[in-house]
Amino acid sequence: MYQVKTYNAIAQAGLDRFTDQYAINGQADPDAYLIRSVNLRDQQLPTSLQAIVRCGAGYNNVPIHAATANGTAVFNTPGSNANAVKELVVAMLIIASRKLFSAARYAATNSGADISTRTEHDKTQFNGTELMGKTLAVIGVGHVGALVAHAASDLGMRVIGYDPYLSADDAWHIPTSTVRATTLEGALATADYVTVHVPKNAETTDMISTRELAQMKHGAILLNFARGGIVDNDAVIAALDAGQVQRYMTDFGADALLNRPDVLITPHLGGSTAQAEENGAVQGAETMMTFLETGNVRNSINLPTLQVPFTTPNRLTIMHQNIPNMVGQIATILAANGVNIEGMSNAAKNKVAYTIVDINQMPTAVAKTVSAQINAIEAVHRVRLLTR
Repeated sequence: MYQVKTYNAIAQAGLDRFTDQYAINGQADPDAYLIRSVNLRDQQLPTSLQAIVRCGAGYNNVPIHAATANGTAVFNTPGSNANAVKELVVAMLIIASRKLFSAARYAATNSGADISTRTEHDKTQFNGTELMGKTLAVIGVGHVGALVAHAASDLGMRVIGYDPYLSADDAWHIPTSTVRATTLEGALATADYVTVHVPKNAETTDMISTRELAQMKHGAILLNFARGGIVDNDAVIAALDAGQVQRYMTDFGADALLNRPDVLITPHLGGSTAQAEENGAVQGAETMMTFLETGNVRNSINLPTLQVPFTTPNRLTIMHQNIPNMVGQIATILAANGVNIEGMSNAAKNKVAYTIVDINQMPTAVAKTVSAQINAIEAVHRVRLLTR
C-alpha cells in the first residue's frame, strides 16, 4: 500500500485516479506528496518520501536540493494549466488594446439625464487599437507560449517567438507563421506587445530589465503571466514613467506597482480555473503512480527522463550522483550476489543520475542484501526494489 499525503485542495478528479493500492492522507509515513502551492522549503522531508508531485508547472515552493539529497524525486505537471494562462493572456491583450477597464470605470461612475450625450462626447478618450496587424513577441514558446502564439495568429497578429532552450517536442506545437528571433533584442525591437512565458530560475530572474526595456519599441505593452521576478519591477516603473513602456500587465503584485493607472495587476489568476486544477491533479496522480509502480520518470525536475517497459518480475531503481563508475559498482554488487541482469538503463540530469536494472530471478533475501549494499555506496541517494 502506497501512502500519499496531499496539501492544499487537490481536485477530486485527480484523487479518483488512485487505485486501491493507495491510501490518501493515512497515518503511515508518506511515500509521496501531492501538492499545489504549499511552501515546503522550510519543512523537514521524511526519509520515507520517494516523490513530490506538484500539480502545476511552477516548483519554486519545493526544496529541490534537499529533496535530491533525501532521494526524493520531484515532478511537476507542465501544460496542465497552459490553456487557462493562454486565455487570460488573450483577455489582457484585448483589455489593454481597447482600454476596457478604464472605460468600464467611467461608465460605472456616470449617471444623469444627459448620460447619452456625455457618453458620446467622452468616449473618444477610450479609443483603442485593434490587435489585427500588430506584432506580438512571445518570449518562451513552450506549453503556454505556443498556445498564445496560436491564439495571437488567429487574431491576425504577427507573432515573433524567442526561446533559446526550445525542445524538439515543443517546436512541433508552434504555428508555422511564427517568426523565429535568434536574440532577445531581435524579438523586442519591433513588438507592439511583449509577453513572457519562461520558467523562473537564475537565468531568467530580471530577464526583462533596464537594458531590455530600452530595446523595446517605444510605447509597447508588456505582459508577465509567467512568474514574479522575471520582470524587474523597478526597471519597468522607470520605463513607464519615461513613456518607453505604455502599460504593464502582470499576475504578480508588488508594493511598487500599486495604484498606478498604467499597471494592471491580477491576483495570480493564471491557472485558476476548474479545468486547470483538474488537469493538474489528474496528471499529477498519473505521474506519481507511474513512478511509484514502475520507476519510470517523466516530467521530473531533478531526475532525467527515463522510460523502460517493465516486463521482468523484479526491478531496481537507483537515484545517485552523476559520477564515474557508478554503473560499474552497481553491476559488480549484483554479480557478486549471483544476480543476472536482464536489462540496464541509465541517464543523467546535471549532477544526478538514475539507473534502472531489470532482473528475472532474485530471491527475497538476495534482494534485501543487494539493496543494502547498493544503498551503502556513498554517492547513492536512494534504492528502490519493485516487483510485478
